[in-house]
Amino acid sequence: MYEVFIARDTMCFGGVPQALDARSEHWTRVFRNRAYMVGYSDIKANPLWVVYKLSPSSSETGSLKRPESFSRDWRNLGLIAQDDYTNSGYDRGHMAPNFAIARLYGKTAQYETFLMTNITPQKPSLNQKIWQRLEEAEIETFAPKYKVLWVYTGPLFEGRSQTLKSSAWIQIPSAFYKFYVGIDANNQLHTFGVIIPQNAKPNDSFERYTVSIDEIERRSGFDFLCELDDVLEEKIEASQGEKWF
Repeated sequence: MYEVFIARDTMCFGGVPQALDARSEHWTRVFRNRAYMVGYSDIKANPLWVVYKLSPSSSETGSLKRPESFSRDWRNLGLIAQDDYTNSGYDRGHMAPNFAIARLYGKTAQYETFLMTNITPQKPSLNQKIWQRLEEAEIETFAPKYKVLWVYTGPLFEGRSQTLKSSAWIQIPSAFYKFYVGIDANNQLHTFGVIIPQNAKPNDSFERYTVSIDEIERRSGFDFLCELDDVLEEKIEASQGEKWF
């Protein structure tokens, strides 16, 4: 009871994401970690949503050495391992980012971002370029503007289902979403969302992929911010957001 009704609510903003329908492709199990929470699909062997909180902090831990390997998560029924990605042609893409989590939450939380339940297949040209730039922007540029910055992110699976050539379990996303809810000093909400395809050009601007939260919900199959006042939820989810750059 504590886990479902109290603990999980402290790890997200506006309520734990809920599937919009009962199709098995949206079935998830919720795993709560120190600095992020994940809705994991054992069917797709992917996290379908991840949420974490960033904030300006005078007690940042600074740069920490990156772990040398990824870890199985005992909570995952398939026990996906780092070797399942070997020679696949895809990177092990973090959803909760190593850099920001390590910087704000410390070494133990950083190691949890290397759990395979936080990992999804990303093309190297995406993971190491525009996606990495977005992760850097959210901690260096976005978070300092707000009292609290909530981040929701995950993969999208559209079109014909494909799996890694190195693993018949792990499905390959067609794109990835992120959206931000910034809470300013006056408790006003500011939002910005993107959907970035696997084949995005490395030097593309984030603005090219700006979408509303409504669009992310439609394409992901999840209802986000579902515990907000209905009028407020409808207003911020329909908006394309504001310019954050």
